[in-house]
Amino acid sequence: MDPNELIPFLAFAGLCGMAIGYGAHMIWARLKTAQMEFSARQLVKDAERDSEAIRREAKLHAKDEYIKIHEKFEQETLARRQSLQAQEERLIGREESLDRKLQVLDDKDLRLDEKLQHLEEQRDQLAEQAKALDDLLAQKRSALQNVSGLSVEEARQQLLTLMEEELRGELGGMIRRVKEEANEQAEQEARRIITLAIERYAASQVSEITTSTIDLPNEDMKGRIIGKEGRNVRALEAVTGVNIVIDDTPEVVVVSGFDPVRREVAKQALIELITDGRINPARIEEVVAKVQAELDTLMRQAGEDAVFELSLRSVAPEIVYTLGRLKFRHSYAQNVLQHSIEVGHLMGAMAAELGLDVHMARRIGLFHDIGKALDHTIEGGHALIGADLLKRHGEDPLVCNAVAAHHHEVEGESVYAPLTVAADAMTASRPGARSETTELYVKRLETLESIANAYSGVIRSFAIQAGREIRVIVEPSKIDDNEAMQMARNISKQIEQNLTYPGQIKVTVVRETRCIEYAR
Repeated sequence: MDPNELIPFLAFAGLCGMAIGYGAHMIWARLKTAQMEFSARQLVKDAERDSEAIRREAKLHAKDEYIKIHEKFEQETLARRQSLQAQEERLIGREESLDRKLQVLDDKDLRLDEKLQHLEEQRDQLAEQAKALDDLLAQKRSALQNVSGLSVEEARQQLLTLMEEELRGELGGMIRRVKEEANEQAEQEARRIITLAIERYAASQVSEITTSTIDLPNEDMKGRIIGKEGRNVRALEAVTGVNIVIDDTPEVVVVSGFDPVRREVAKQALIELITDGRINPARIEEVVAKVQAELDTLMRQAGEDAVFELSLRSVAPEIVYTLGRLKFRHSYAQNVLQHSIEVGHLMGAMAAELGLDVHMARRIGLFHDIGKALDHTIEGGHALIGADLLKRHGEDPLVCNAVAAHHHEVEGESVYAPLTVAADAMTASRPGARSETTELYVKRLETLESIANAYSGVIRSFAIQAGREIRVIVEPSKIDDNEAMQMARNISKQIEQNLTYPGQIKVTVVRETRCIEYAR
C-alpha cells in the first residue's frame, strides 16, 4: 500500500482512538461521580442515624439527672423538715421548762416576801430590846461609877494597864511554847528533807574568785600598753568602759570596773594584745570586738548548759543569754551561775520529797538570782527586777512571784517561795561556799555585838562561829525566861533589817542564876 494512502487511514484511526478514549473517560467520570454521590448519601444517612442516637441518649441522661436532682431535693427537704421539727420540739420543751422555772421563782418570791416581813418584825423587836438593854446598861454604868468613884475612861485605862502587865509576861511564854511545839513537829521532817536533798545533790563547792590582775612578761610592756601620750590605754578604756590601773607594782596591770562582763572583756583583750605584741588603737578596737563576740557566745553557751543540766523546757533565748551573764558575776566570791544551778537542784530534790512540781521548782531555783545579771541602769533590787524580766518574757506567775519573794520584798503566793529561801540559804551556808573581805567581816561582827548590847538587861554579847551566831548574856534578876525569848526574837528581827550577810545568823540569849556557898 502506498504510504500516501495510509496517512488518511492513520489519521482516521487516531481520531477514532481519541473519541473512544474521551468516551471512556466520560464514562469513568460519570461512574466516579455516581459513586461519590452514593457515598455522600450514605454518609448523610449515617450522620442522621448517629445524631438521632445522640439525641435519644441525651434525653435519657437528662431524664436520669432530673430524677437524681429531684430525689436529692426530696431528701434534703425531708431532712430539713425533720430538723425543724426537732428544733420545734426542743423549743416547746424549753418553753415548758421556763414556765416551770417561772412558777418556782414566783413561789420563792412569795416565800421571800413572807420571810422579809417576818424579819422586819424581828428587827423591830430587836431594836426595842436593844434600846431597853442600852437603858439598863446606862443605869448599871452609872451605878458602877457611883460605887467605884471612877469614870468610864479611867476604868478602861486601868483595865488596859492591868491586862498589858499580865500579857507581857504571858507573851514570851506563848512564843516559847509555840516555837517549841513547832520545832518538835517540824525539825525532824525538815532535817530529813534537807538531808535527802543535800545527799542527792552532793556537788563540790569551790569559791571561784575573779581577779582583775594581769601579769606582764616584762616591765617594758607597760610602756607599750600606755602608748604614745597614753593613747593606747585611753583607747582601751573608751572601748571597754573600764579603768586600766598601771602603778609602780612591777610587771602587773590591774583592770578596775563594776561590770564583771566588761572587766572580763578588757582582761581577755589585754591578754591577747600582750601575747600578739601589736598594740595600737586600731588593733585594740579589733581585738575588743573579737573578744566581745567570743564572750557573747560563751555566755549564751553557759546559759544553755545550765538550762540543759536542769532539764528545763521552753526558755526564752533572752533569758538564756541573761542567765549566761551570771557566769562572770560573783557574790561573796561565790559564782552566781553555779550557785543558781545548785539552788535549782536542791529545790528539785525538796519538791520531790514534798510532792510538788519538780520542774517548776528547778526553774525557780535557776532563775532566782537572774536579776544580778542586769546592770546598774535598771533600778531596784535584783529579786524584783529579775521577776520583772521573767514576767516580760512570759514566765509562769508562780515563777515570777517566788523569784521576787526570795528576799522577802514581796509576799510569797505559793509554797515555792519559802523553798527558794531555804535552798538559797543552804548553798550560801556551806563551809567555803562564800567569803568576804576582812574589813566587812570585822564590821559585821562589831555591828552584831552593838545591836545586842543596846538592849536593857544585857551584860555582854559575843559574836562567834565566824559571825554566824551571837550569844547574849543577860542579868537573870532583870530578865525572866519569857522576856529572854522575846529579846531573842527582837534581836533577830533587827539583824535582818540592819545587816547584809550570807546564810543565816543564830541568836542565843543565855540567862542563868548561880548560887555559890563555901563549906569551911
